[in-house]
Amino acid sequence: MPVAPPDGPDPERLRALEARIEEKKRALLPGPRADEHFSQANIAWRMVIEMVSGLGIGFGIGYGLDVLFGTLPLLLVIFTLLGFAAGVRVMLRTAREVQGERLAEQSAREEGK
Repeated sequence: MPVAPPDGPDPERLRALEARIEEKKRALLPGPRADEHFSQANIAWRMVIEMVSGLGIGFGIGYGLDVLFGTLPLLLVIFTLLGFAAGVRVMLRTAREVQGERLAEQSAREEGK
């Protein structure tokens, strides 16, 4: 013979059920990836590559337009400087991104203490 349910939900059973659900959710979460944590050397190489690629692209565009229009040194210099500025801008964005990640990790560690 089935037992009639009480008027409302049992708070103890609900808490136990919520705890079990949270435990299962934590078990299904992926662990931290090893490749997400960059060393200082990886970050430095990334910034160097960003700078060199900005300079190279600016140089290439400037040289190509100079050859096309016959104004050899003018556009080459302008676009090389623009490429340098773009490279610096991307480097600064990367530095802000890395700093934000490190601050988030540090605050998470402090909360965990």
